[in-house]
Amino acid sequence: MEFDVRRAQTCDLDAIKLLLEQVLEIHHKGRPDIFRGGCRKYTDEELTGLISDDSCPIFVAVDNNEKVVGYCFCVFKQQLDSHILTDIKTLYIDDLCVDENARSQGIGKLIFNYVKSFAKEQGCYNLTLNVWACNESALKFYQKMGLQVQKQKMEALL
Repeated sequence: MEFDVRRAQTCDLDAIKLLLEQVLEIHHKGRPDIFRGGCRKYTDEELTGLISDDSCPIFVAVDNNEKVVGYCFCVFKQQLDSHILTDIKTLYIDDLCVDENARSQGIGKLIFNYVKSFAKEQGCYNLTLNVWACNESALKFYQKMGLQVQKQKMEALL
C-alpha cells in the first residue's frame, strides 16, 4: 500500500482524535504520575481551530483510500528581538503519531521527511521536538531520523 502526506482537513478530525488517544496512552503508561489516561490533548473546538491555523500546521498521512494512518502537529516558533537569542525560525514538532496498527511500514519516516521538507521551504533554520525518556521507541526513531540532543530537561521527584 502507498501513503501520502497532506495538510489535515476537518474530515480527518475523527481519525486524528483516535490517534491522539493512542499517543496519550503511551505517555500515560510511561508516566502516570504526569499524564492522565482516557482523555485527549485537545477538545473538538481546539482541533477545528488548529486545522485552519497556518501558524500551527497539522499534517496527516493517508492511504490510497484517504484513511488517516498518522499525523504530525507542528508549531512555528521564532524568538524575535531577544538580547541573547538569534532570530531563527523553528518548526517545532508538537506531536507525531502513526496508528499502532500501521507501524513499521515507513509511515513515520514519510511524515517526518515531509515535515522536514516543509520546514525548509518555509525558511526554517531547524526542526525541534521534545521526547519523553519513557518513550524509547520514539527516541530511537528520532535518532534514526538524524536528530541530536539540543538540550535536556531533568527532574527530581519530591
